[in-house]
This record gives sequence, structure tokens and C-alpha cells, in this order.
Amino acid sequence: MFDGLLMYIVGGAVIGILARFFKPGADPMGWIMTIVLGALGAAAGGYIAGMLAITNTMMVWGIAILAAIVLLFLWEAIRGKRPRTA
Repeated sequence: MFDGLLMYIVGGAVIGILARFFKPGADPMGWIMTIVLGALGAAAGGYIAGMLAITNTMMVWGIAILAAIVLLFLWEAIRGKRPRTA
């Protein structure tokens, strides 16, 4: 049970970091939110890949990274560009 959870956390971190690397612009968020968005992107990408009957691991990872990038754009749009207070 904990092996699967640990792999989602590690996979989410990797996918989240890659998504933030490929997405232009600064994303002022912490590592926990990066992992959360990466894990959600991985879950969405895996679901989409399953719907499209894609079994190639590299393609599934690519779709997961694209899904995480879309989630980063959505997060930025929802969160908005609020000025930071000191």
C-alpha cells in the first residue's frame, strides 16, 4: 500500500518539476504544491492515455507532463496575479 503511495509522490514530484521546467514564466509555489499538481497531472495523463489506448510508457509520461502543464496554467489563472505582501 505504501509503495504505491510513495511512487505517486515521487512520480508527482518528477512530473511537477518537469512541467514547471517546460512551462514558461515563474511559478511561485512550494514543493508540496509542485508534487500535488504533478500527481494530479500524472493521474489525468494516465486516464487520458487509457482512454486513447496508449500503452507506450514514454507517451504516457509525455501526456502526464502535458496535463501537469495545463494544470499549472489553470492554477495560475485561478490563483491570479495578486501582489505579494511582505
